[in-house]
This record gives sequence, structure tokens and C-alpha cells, in this order.
Amino acid sequence: MANEAGSCMSEYEFTVSLRVRHPAIDPCQITQTLGIEPQHTWKAGEPRRDPAGGTLAGVYRESYWMGRLMEEPQLSSTRLSVESVLLQTLAHLRRSHDFLEQLHAGGGVAELHVSLYAREDFRLDLSAQALGLLGRLGLAVALDVHPRPSAGGSGQAN
Repeated sequence: MANEAGSCMSEYEFTVSLRVRHPAIDPCQITQTLGIEPQHTWKAGEPRRDPAGGTLAGVYRESYWMGRLMEEPQLSSTRLSVESVLLQTLAHLRRSHDFLEQLHAGGGVAELHVSLYAREDFRLDLSAQALGLLGRLGLAVALDVHPRPSAGGSGQAN
């Protein structure tokens, strides 16, 4: 694939999710405010649970909320990239600026979590506009980079 400047870039797959941690917030408030359905939530003080729903010892020390911003990994293209999804997400979250400020002031952290899967080197260009919006909204970005084996390899990506 060629970028706007004409240089070649390899393709990669990616997913993006929004994660929120807070000392005490009710995850339902996050869902209502952001208008995004979560895949995983728990509230501080509730009994801990395993993935199957069974009870574990202890209680959650903080509230957690995670919403996927895409259903499954997407292949990068000239129209779809980590950068374009981040800009779309930031435009949506801009409407929740006051909420995100309150979340941060109350000891919470919100981050965009990006998982990248590639067979070859690739490049991400984050614009000053995107970085400025991230800063104004108090959002961190976590990048997980997962090398995928070549087509002839025997391993599988998670």
C-alpha cells in the first residue's frame, strides 16, 4: 500500500477499544455518558468474578469499563487506519469532555487501547490534531504490537 507521499507501507490489522478505570464510578454512568456499549465492566466493591461468572475471593478495588470501538480486527487501507479511527473516536469523545475531566479529577484514567498485528514493519503517523485532542481530553494511548508469523509460519496470533 502507498501512503499519500507515495512511499510503500505494509498492511497491518488493528483493533481499538476504550478503557476506563476509576476508584468508585458506576460503570453504568460511563455507558450512559459515552453512548458506547461495554464488553467488560465491574464496580469497585463488588465480588470478583472469573470469566465464566463464578465468584472469586475478594472484591474489586476499582471500577473498570471497556468498550470495543470495532467488532473485530480491521485491515489497514488508504481509507481505514489507526489514525483515522482515532480521529473519529476523538470527535465522538469530544462531546464528553466535561465527563472525562471529572473522571480524571476523581482519580480515574481513560485510555484508548490499540492492538496492532503485522508481518512486516509499518509506520503510524499521529497528527498534531489527534495528539492535541488526546491531551485536551486527558486520554492516554496504549499500543500493543503483536508480530504475526509469515504465511508459511506455524504459529498463530492471539
